Amino acid sequence: MNSRRHLGLVAGAATVLASAPISAIFAGWSWLFEGGLMVAMVTGAALGARSLRGRLWAQLLAMLAALLIGLTWLFGEDTAILGLIPTPDTFAQFGKLFALAGEEVQKSYVPVPDLAGLLFVSALGMGAVAILVDLCAVGLRRPALAGLPMLAIYSVPVAVYIDSVSPIPFIVGATGFLWLLVSDNVDRVRRFGRRFTGEGRGVDVWEPSPLASAGRRLAVVGVLVAVALPLAVPAMSAGFLGEFGSGDGLGQAGKGPRGNGRVDLFAELSGRLKQAGVQDMVKVTTNDPDPFYMRFGVADQISGGGFASHQPTGQPVSDNLPDPSGLDLSSVRSQAATARVEITENFAMPLLPVYSAPTSIRGLDAAWSYDPSLQIVYSQRANSAERSYEFDYVRAEFTPDQLRTAPTMAASDTNQREYSQVPKVPQVQTLVDKLVEGKTNNYDRVRALYDHFSAKNGFKYDVAAPAGTSGAAIADFLNNKRGFCEQYAAALAWMVRTAKIPARVAFGFTLGGSADNGVRTLTNRNLHAWTEVYFSGFGWVPFDATPSTYVVGSAPTAWAPDVDAPEATPGGVRPSLSPGASGGPEGPGGPSRDPIDPDGGVIGPILVDDELPTWVWVASGGVVLLLALLITPALRRTMLRRRRGMRTAVAAPSGGGFTEVGVSAADLTMTVVGDTDAARRQAHAAWDELIDTMIDHRLVVDPAETPRATVERLISTALPASVAVEQARLLGMAEERARYAPVPLSAERLTPAVRAVRRAIAGEADRGVRLAALLMPPSVLLRWRNAAYAGFTALSVRMARLSGIGKRVLRPLRPGRLLR
Repeated sequence: MNSRRHLGLVAGAATVLASAPISAIFAGWSWLFEGGLMVAMVTGAALGARSLRGRLWAQLLAMLAALLIGLTWLFGEDTAILGLIPTPDTFAQFGKLFALAGEEVQKSYVPVPDLAGLLFVSALGMGAVAILVDLCAVGLRRPALAGLPMLAIYSVPVAVYIDSVSPIPFIVGATGFLWLLVSDNVDRVRRFGRRFTGEGRGVDVWEPSPLASAGRRLAVVGVLVAVALPLAVPAMSAGFLGEFGSGDGLGQAGKGPRGNGRVDLFAELSGRLKQAGVQDMVKVTTNDPDPFYMRFGVADQISGGGFASHQPTGQPVSDNLPDPSGLDLSSVRSQAATARVEITENFAMPLLPVYSAPTSIRGLDAAWSYDPSLQIVYSQRANSAERSYEFDYVRAEFTPDQLRTAPTMAASDTNQREYSQVPKVPQVQTLVDKLVEGKTNNYDRVRALYDHFSAKNGFKYDVAAPAGTSGAAIADFLNNKRGFCEQYAAALAWMVRTAKIPARVAFGFTLGGSADNGVRTLTNRNLHAWTEVYFSGFGWVPFDATPSTYVVGSAPTAWAPDVDAPEATPGGVRPSLSPGASGGPEGPGGPSRDPIDPDGGVIGPILVDDELPTWVWVASGGVVLLLALLITPALRRTMLRRRRGMRTAVAAPSGGGFTEVGVSAADLTMTVVGDTDAARRQAHAAWDELIDTMIDHRLVVDPAETPRATVERLISTALPASVAVEQARLLGMAEERARYAPVPLSAERLTPAVRAVRRAIAGEADRGVRLAALLMPPSVLLRWRNAAYAGFTALSVRMARLSGIGKRVLRPLRPGRLLR
């Protein structure tokens, strides 16, 4: 392997190592497969262009073409020709993916799932960095400059994390960079010659000299200092960047966005519910015999684009938390309880799930705060993954008659002013006016809107429905009547606000399945959204408009019963089955049963689309493509052999054509008359097959030799005691007569002769040589290489001619000539 090829491979491997920080951005590893494939294709294209002695601009074009083909293969969908050749529709698809990536950046928090837009950007970025690294390290022989694009990759997690980033990815990337530098210096020494010490003694390339050892030690010490210094200085744990805060969004250290980023709870809910696998997120134990949903987030700000969260404010958690805003416990029935929660690594957010109205929290540090208005526990510097805590709370129960007594709030009331504003959508306004007509109190108005989301009115649960909470999305949902909890909760909140009643959307977990030894495990299938409506004197009261039939652990209440199953009683059996989930035995969460059709039949469980992840299909396609590429030389060799065999077989006439004359006992051959041109072609085909057989089995072939000399050397080296000696001499004589004699030999015995010689040569070769001749025939690879080199040379000549023509055309237009 020559030095440039070795350095190119090191450049590609260093790029992959430098991409290690991206692992902190994605929750899965699809990015590594797709980005690694882009790096491999770019590196392979660069190696191919250099092996053909292409100039730097040709290497750049080859790498760009490889990156484009790779992106088209992975992300072009059905817009490309043969899945590889891009079309204008392919570039339009890339544009859509760019736009989608921008939306995903705004709506997601790290670690993000395998989102199409972000995967496209990461693959494109890794491929582009691979091109720059190869150009700097191999093309320009300036490997130190390759550190700049590598550093650009490391800046990505730094830009989205509030606190310091883990040093491990930096160490991995620095290792790749040092590997690249060392490889370049070793190559320079090898090309220069042997090194010498001051004593005149020769030093091998890898033997350490005092100067080289000092340089290596300084490099290692520098990396260690760069990694250890941020960890040793306490002020750098949050970092200068952390002073910018989280803007108007919910930031998180190590697991979320910063700056003006915003955690889009709707996007998180939609992505988790549509996720193929089931992940345990929360384990909760409580002494409450009839708990409601756990909640961790609230979307209470609304605009034309839909609902969003605002920046929470509060005080650090402690044993005594402020009373929930607007709740008068003396006027309602309440239940005091305690809960203990364990968070798994799969739930990493700047929010902690708690039951409504917590009164004290234990087990959390000062990084966590509580907002009594939103009733959420949040942090600007930490995330919830793998945390355990305990809290006390109060669960309030209301009756419809109590809520009917809630007075209508004045327009100047803070809750009325802030949480009843909504963009006007004529279709929604018309429907709300129709539903609340004749209702005399806020509770009856809310119930009229809540009861509208019934299977009897045509509403159906569909997790595949398009996401979105804008006015247009709400109108579409009310028209199509298909959606999941996100649409139900947002639509009800929008309609309640349209009725001039304060409302917001809450996010959390349902009760899940049955408790196991008192421990209830909540998964991503239990993530849920519901509506909270504010009643003066009662505070925020939950209304879950999503059909409970499709929600594992649904909790119908006295004030918000299941309109599709009126036989269900509050606190009693809660039939439920969410998409893709399986119910357990009867317990506090109720037994599981199949969803009920609006017409009264059982339609069976609705399953989540459990399609395999995209990377599985991409990997399978890659394996198939790789296998196809590997067997292509063997197929080509087989086709060529058959075609040559057919040609020689034609020489055996069944009823005439060639006339056999001049049979000689010495050479065992027959001279033909008739179509001598056909006989010559068939002799050449047989000889070509013999030469390819020798090349495939690594036997030396000298084009300057005569056929007879080649055959005698073959006999002496590979066929010393073989029965195919006479057949080999026959092939040599046939080729010699076809080249130089006026009359060629008959070709009817050439095909058996070729087969006999091929078997004899293979029998004398090693097993590895035979396997290579079968799977990767060197004759085919050599022919392809020569053809590629010839084509590239012809292209270079044409480009040089065009360049010369361009210079001659533009020479008169030069400014210097015009000014003379």
